[in-house]
Amino acid sequence: MTGATIDHMISLTILIAALLVSMLIFNGLFAAAVDYDRNRQVANKAIDIMNTICLSPGSPIDWGETNDTLLGFGLQDPEVGGYTLSPYSIMRLNTGSSSGGSQIVYYPKTDSYYNNISANYGHGVLIPLGDCVNYTDAAELLGVNGTYGFSIDIIPILEVSVSQVPVSPPQNHLILKVDVRGSGLPLSGATLSYSLFHVGKGSTYPSIASYSGVNQTDSSGSAVIEFDEVDESNDAYSFIVYVSIGGVTGNGYYTHNTLGDDHQLVIPFIEDYDQGTVIIAHSWDVQGAGTPPVPEIKYNATFFALTSDFQFQQIEIVNSTGHLLYGWGNPYFVTQLPVSEVGLLVISYKRDATRMGTVIMPWGIGTLGVATSFDSGFGSSGYDFVATELRQVTINGVSYQLKVSTWSLSG
Repeated sequence: MTGATIDHMISLTILIAALLVSMLIFNGLFAAAVDYDRNRQVANKAIDIMNTICLSPGSPIDWGETNDTLLGFGLQDPEVGGYTLSPYSIMRLNTGSSSGGSQIVYYPKTDSYYNNISANYGHGVLIPLGDCVNYTDAAELLGVNGTYGFSIDIIPILEVSVSQVPVSPPQNHLILKVDVRGSGLPLSGATLSYSLFHVGKGSTYPSIASYSGVNQTDSSGSAVIEFDEVDESNDAYSFIVYVSIGGVTGNGYYTHNTLGDDHQLVIPFIEDYDQGTVIIAHSWDVQGAGTPPVPEIKYNATFFALTSDFQFQQIEIVNSTGHLLYGWGNPYFVTQLPVSEVGLLVISYKRDATRMGTVIMPWGIGTLGVATSFDSGFGSSGYDFVATELRQVTINGVSYQLKVSTWSLSG
């Protein structure tokens, strides 16, 4: 009798243990199923956001080219379709709150703040902050505000770097080296279409002379380009190159100023999208607090429209030349760009006969190959699962990788 009782107790203990193990396994499987379902929903939401961004221009469809209120969020170029993004819509994204993103610039003479999409005074786009679309508005229009977080990263596919090759006396002409890489590897046989904007010294206002040509990278992914007309150390210039290989296009640029220790002296601000008006400002009105003002700056603004084969055509603009003075009581100048054209505003300027420079502002973000990010500023840190979608897109014919990351805000 005692042995039978012990056997029953052992059997009951084993049964209870088996039930507990089964319950633990079931709970684990149930939790895994719940996690899988939640992650699948996040992954599907990432696809939805990507498709909305790439395959919808938003509402109104030309919101990137106007100051109109945005009613529907999307970045597709309405004139091209497919996986082509609007260069103007991207310019209106408020990237100032993005993690590691651009900074906000205040200009006292307009009492306005501007979003600096490149965080570079010399070559970038400064947009009135009030005209920009912020992250919260975009999240609401995408229907994910409070439920999902997301980020958008737009990065050039090709890495194009430009450097100056030193020359030995008595030579003083300019030699530039272009290196092209894709996925970390050098790309040989790539076609280069380049333009150089050279600042002339002879007249009252600094002139701009443009030189263009074509070349090809060698087996190491490099190409050397020489300009006999340009003094490598005593001349100011800006160089931009477009690189094409296997249906993929990238670009790069290089600038040389003769300003010594001076800061960038001219800053362009976009004033109005509808009219294409751009403010040309003395930089010490923006960044010169506590520093003695520099003398009068003479400038020459030239607009170059970008063609489909990556050539530049000069277009006349108003107030193309002027004198900029530092301080209150001295006005800024306003020029007007053709809103229907994508291109570059190239501003040459000089402080005196030897100190000169250039500043480039893209009209349409793709023309200068600027990488940008758009997120809440907090990122996805702390979230267990982040779904990522990648697409290859084009902006003004230049190839970019678009990455959309999405996560659930509930955990």
